[in-house]
Amino acid sequence: MVSAPPIPPARIREPDLASREPIESGKRWQAVVAVAGGTALIAAQAARYGNWIVDDAAITFGYARGFAEGLGPVVQPGAEAVEGYSNPTWTALLAIGKLLGLFDRGAILGIPDYVLFPKALALVCCAGILAAVHSAATVVGRRPWVVTLVAGVALASVPSFVIWSFSGLENSLYALVVVALAVTVFRAVLAGRLRTRGVAAAAGVLAAAAALTRPEGAVYAAVYPLVLLIHLRGPVLWSSVRHVLVSVAAFAVPYGGYLLWRYAEFGRMVPNTAVAKKQGVPEIEQLTRAGDLVQYLGAPAVLVLVVLIGLALARSSSWRDGLVALLVPLGLASLAYAVLEPDWMGQFRFATPVWALLALIAALTTVEVFRAARARGRALITVALVATLLPSGVVLAEAGEKFSRTPTLPMCFIADRFGRMFNQYADILGVQEGSVLEPDLGGTALTSRLHVVDLAGLVDAKIADFYHDGDMAGLRDHVFETVQPTFVHFRLYWGGVTGLAGDPRLARDYVPLYEYPLPAEYGGDFVRRDVAGDPVLLDAAREYARETIPVTESRINAWGLRQCGDTLAPGQTTLGLH
Repeated sequence: MVSAPPIPPARIREPDLASREPIESGKRWQAVVAVAGGTALIAAQAARYGNWIVDDAAITFGYARGFAEGLGPVVQPGAEAVEGYSNPTWTALLAIGKLLGLFDRGAILGIPDYVLFPKALALVCCAGILAAVHSAATVVGRRPWVVTLVAGVALASVPSFVIWSFSGLENSLYALVVVALAVTVFRAVLAGRLRTRGVAAAAGVLAAAAALTRPEGAVYAAVYPLVLLIHLRGPVLWSSVRHVLVSVAAFAVPYGGYLLWRYAEFGRMVPNTAVAKKQGVPEIEQLTRAGDLVQYLGAPAVLVLVVLIGLALARSSSWRDGLVALLVPLGLASLAYAVLEPDWMGQFRFATPVWALLALIAALTTVEVFRAARARGRALITVALVATLLPSGVVLAEAGEKFSRTPTLPMCFIADRFGRMFNQYADILGVQEGSVLEPDLGGTALTSRLHVVDLAGLVDAKIADFYHDGDMAGLRDHVFETVQPTFVHFRLYWGGVTGLAGDPRLARDYVPLYEYPLPAEYGGDFVRRDVAGDPVLLDAAREYARETIPVTESRINAWGLRQCGDTLAPGQTTLGLH
């Protein structure tokens, strides 16, 4: 069987580009400066959010601690083994950091390593994204450093990208893997090497890395087959099939191996988090959610980008086929965002790969269309960009400023409010061993000496099943009759959706330590009656709650960007007010 020969260079280059050579060693500094400069811009924007780490990231921190200490997949010592994380690659990086003494050990240069290490990893990933952009630009234009810097400016200008890349979560790594996959296919198309085993295997491995970084990342296994399909011709049919099989195998070995381990370890084919969040089969109307991203950036700015892409595709350019290849992962990224259950955290947490791919495509397209245009065309492009990007920039800057004032659920607030404060309750009441039921897990699991029962079900398989099945009566029976936690906390949504607030067993079995100054169904902190038998100790615990909770909760936003001590360790009772 004869495979089709690679596309000859003459078909992928315009005449004026025929003499173009690889980047000269004397110009490498331009690449370094462009990547470093773009990364510095992103870092400067990230600095606006200070030491903020979102509490969900601390769940991963807990699992990284468990793996590094040889305890296995547990969020805290003594907990049930549950896959309450959905980012194995990021968890592994954090666990390695702990083993190396770089994470979860103390302060480095006065900064807690639970802040410094994940944010440093994020910065490295952002630099990697820009390096990948530069790699793509070197095969297209004479000034790849300009494309790289434009991409860096674009990413630094999007608060959603910066916020979630530096949140302590896996977003930056996820974006890097997806961009690396896109650039690998892009360069292969332009070099006529798409149907080679190396490219096929690399695409499969990168897709597997994406799937092991975020559950929806499995969708990127379709990138290589779809690009091959676009370029499919009769003479290369069987060659294409063979290379798709190579890519599928490269994807299936690591990803399939993890799925087998997951099923053997937990008896599930999806992470426990997906069960608790009731992620189901997507519906058609969910696809319209991609429009939210357009509104976030500004419809006029997106329209200008679409026009520029159209101009690039209409021209008989040397890299048109490569641009088409880049649009494939962008479409899949938008689809993945649209079909996921809406996220309550704000600022489009699941859209990070979309922003990274858009920055790559926008930078390449804008610079190359501008370069190829005549004077009048350049003037029109400049006016269109200024007229649309300035308003979008103002709106995006306001979004970033608003987030810095009211950041999403800071880990340090949770560590103080539900970890250290409940430790203090236990100390006051003389509880040696006990448990606490509450819905905010990350900072709590890192600091609590109590067994944490996750009311949200992310790290509790039984409670996750109750949410999945919509069985709130069963959940309440499980809480009051089986678990019988020593302490209970719920508020607002959690008291209502579970029915805990109105269950008569709450008043029968528990006494309040603190109730919010709202109707009773909005909840508070409760302790089991048999633990609160000494009225003197109960009054002392209530006095502590009265003095501490209003102050702590009133400063959730003022303290939102702070750190909370050099370490986060079980049993701490001193609130970190730094």
